[in-house]
Amino acid sequence: MFFLLSVIIGLSFFDLAGIVGKAIIVFFRFLVGKSVFILPLVCVLNGFIFLKTRYKRFLLSLFLASFLVVISVAGIIGIADTRAEKAVIETKSEAGFLGYFFGRSLFKLFGFWVGEIIFFVLLLIGSIIFSQLLKGEKPKQTEVISEKGAVSEPSFVKRIFSKPNFRRLAVESVPAKKAEKIEIKAVPLQLKTKPLESSFALASGNYKLPSIDLLEPERENPSSGDTRLYSAIIKKTLQNFDLPVEMSEINIGPTVTQYTLKPAEGIKLSRITALANDLSLALAAHPIRIEAPIPGRSLVGVEIPNKVRAKVRLRNLIEHPNYQNSPANLLLCLGRNVSGQPVYADLDHMPHLLVAGSTGTGKTIFLNSLILSLLYKNSPEILRLILIDPKRVEFVVYRELPHLLAPIICDAGAACNALKWLVGEMERRFEVLSKAKARDIGDYNEIIFEKQKALRQANTNNRENLAEEKKDEELRPLPYIVLIIDELADLMAAKGREIEAGIVRLAQMARAVGIHLVLATQRPSVEVVTGLIKANITSRTTFQVASQVDSRTVLDMAGAEKLLGLGDMLFISAEVVKPKRIQGAYVSEKELKKVVDFIRSQGPELEESLAAEETVLPENEGETLAAPASFVTLSLKKALAAPENQLGLSSKDDFLYGEAKRVVIEARKASASLLQRRLRLGYARAARLIDLLEERGVVGPGEGAKPREVYLEPENPLLESAISEANEEVEESGGVEETNEEGSAETMNSEDEERWKKV
Repeated sequence: MFFLLSVIIGLSFFDLAGIVGKAIIVFFRFLVGKSVFILPLVCVLNGFIFLKTRYKRFLLSLFLASFLVVISVAGIIGIADTRAEKAVIETKSEAGFLGYFFGRSLFKLFGFWVGEIIFFVLLLIGSIIFSQLLKGEKPKQTEVISEKGAVSEPSFVKRIFSKPNFRRLAVESVPAKKAEKIEIKAVPLQLKTKPLESSFALASGNYKLPSIDLLEPERENPSSGDTRLYSAIIKKTLQNFDLPVEMSEINIGPTVTQYTLKPAEGIKLSRITALANDLSLALAAHPIRIEAPIPGRSLVGVEIPNKVRAKVRLRNLIEHPNYQNSPANLLLCLGRNVSGQPVYADLDHMPHLLVAGSTGTGKTIFLNSLILSLLYKNSPEILRLILIDPKRVEFVVYRELPHLLAPIICDAGAACNALKWLVGEMERRFEVLSKAKARDIGDYNEIIFEKQKALRQANTNNRENLAEEKKDEELRPLPYIVLIIDELADLMAAKGREIEAGIVRLAQMARAVGIHLVLATQRPSVEVVTGLIKANITSRTTFQVASQVDSRTVLDMAGAEKLLGLGDMLFISAEVVKPKRIQGAYVSEKELKKVVDFIRSQGPELEESLAAEETVLPENEGETLAAPASFVTLSLKKALAAPENQLGLSSKDDFLYGEAKRVVIEARKASASLLQRRLRLGYARAARLIDLLEERGVVGPGEGAKPREVYLEPENPLLESAISEANEEVEESGGVEETNEEGSAETMNSEDEERWKKV
């Protein structure tokens, strides 16, 4: 219709449109004068906008823009004629009736120049409206919902200048019996890129952190549908069940849109949560999740899946100032919440993480994003990784990564050896911290840095004293060690007791010495995620699971079965009591290979710098307390290459030795069946522990059916004081005389004394 009107007006200028064309020209000349010549152009613009736009609700905007353009041109001509006194009456004005009327009025009120400026501003506004409508943007701003749920048209100005992005929508609710005005304010995320700097510097100075350009930025925006209509449906549905509510904020995230509401006084939240299926039916959206209440606010949140989901990229999370300015070395990029804001977590404070979810829900991609978050902040001298991949294909891209302490572990037996080695490394680090009088690894590294600074500031002429100081103690910081297991269920099925005992021991004590665990499983059953593991790992992330039972196994509450998959997850920790919904960051294989290849390309230089520090491990353990990272790598590789039984017969490697020793001393008897019952072990493991206790002199040898004798007494302060007094008497007399069954006296200075010294 607009194109036809433009053709008719255009032909009318040349008397080719007949009587109708002449009538149209005469009519428009009377109204706008010479401005009639821009009418064909205005009609063509209206036609293009009407055809290009999906939503046919711009008629008011089109009419207003056309009116402003035509009237402003006519007004400019009219005010010029008025000044030149050419138009005595409106019929003789070249601006037409409307141009003469508006031009003469503004000329009398403001004068010539101000009037011309006003008309030029109106012309500019009309042109801007045309240009914005030609872009075909969807109106997304101020919304008005009446009391009965009828939706009125939002303001065209705010619709035109709105830009879709991750944003927080602030909605002001109005008391009942009045219209509820919802103001939606877009808050775009402003990112400032600057080079990342690690908290520590590599001693050799050759390592460079990966460039942010290796990752891809976000290019997609989410589409939440008609938020005004959904708000009205939610309110009307709840009112049908006698639940009056007031709609509040609308938060648009990458995966879901959260509609918040405030229930009236006296309404139980359980009545609202029970209507989840009814709301899902009314909104034609599945699944929906109701968060009642939102933590820290007196509101209820209804989360509805977006029509179009947006991928959250790791690059945008790393570029964010919260990541760049954070002093934490183990800062993890989790993703974005329901408001589109980035979410981070410090693994040092967590201090361990459990990840669960069904197959194909995004666990491996989430683990890759966590690993890249660590690699973008730490050099190999500060961070070391141990990767356990029973599937053999998930972590294959990380082969020969300089950050790895050992090759990727795929065997259950090697995984047990790695856990045993970590327990020994934990005990070694506790000795290091105890000697340095440091509370945790952070305090220890600060002490080391202060000593390094003091050495650099020392008098370089006195080289002998400086060399002695360096010889006395290795001034090296302890690196963080992060153990990542991709599939815990496979390890638990093969060696459940050993794996569980090692994980529990590390989870209880390893945080202070910089050893952290990240465990992932696709089968969150009680056989895999046991009670001891849950009790010691409070930070948990759950992706979509098959049933509510699996959700309760990990989170101790339902909700994970209603997630959408593809990175949609719930996160809880000691600081976040109620689950927080997050859309995880996506990392493609191409991005992953680029980052790993960049780090691996520096491998030869790093290996040379570390090889220069390697020496043979001394036999005395006390001399290895401040060993560099190369010693740690060498000892772990030896542990992985050793047979499992060999590691199991060492009190330092077998983490159940101390518990078995305590059990037999308290029970005053020792047998394999006793350890089986108390420690829930198999017979072979219990028998090995009995042999180890006999070797260490804790229990006596087996005498057939008779029970073994326990040489050590339970810990008792009074008993210890009595023993010390007896030892003093022994030293004074030169020996202890004992009478045997035959009545002869013998001195305890031979094999028995050696055995007691060994104990």
